[in-house]
Amino acid sequence: MRFKNRYFLCELVLEDPRWRQNISQGTVLYNVRDAVTRLHGDFGAAACSISLSVKYLNAYTGIILLRCRKDFYQILWSALPFITSLENRGQRYPCFINTLHIGGTIRTCQKRLIQYNRKQLVLLLKNCSNPEEKVAIRQSIASCSLHSVEEPEFTTATEEEMD
Repeated sequence: MRFKNRYFLCELVLEDPRWRQNISQGTVLYNVRDAVTRLHGDFGAAACSISLSVKYLNAYTGIILLRCRKDFYQILWSALPFITSLENRGQRYPCFINTLHIGGTIRTCQKRLIQYNRKQLVLLLKNCSNPEEKVAIRQSIASCSLHSVEEPEFTTATEEEMD
């Protein structure tokens, strides 16, 4: 029997973006488990910790991908807004976690992340001051796609068939 999961695509928003470099997957996981325990007690902690994991963390952009069981994803979802700071090595970093998307597969979260990044680039384009920045951002917007995520074996096999 296969266990179904839910994937949370989240953005970690810190007061100072330089603090993101000090955050690790273990730090995020510890603080998420702590928030679930504070809100839902022992039952919530046990239900979520069965398969709770941080699948992806980008320290530069603050994007986090969390995985939990489908049966208990609402417990995790309700606990995320109550994370107001992350503790790491005795330091507290004030923050909040913005949930961007909840999906059934990592692939749907990747698609949503590309859409989100494209919107962020469009916002940056409006604030550009010189033409060089505008050209660079327009090229970034044009290059946003899921083609670079596909397996290389699949693309090489189809190219060989075409010849």
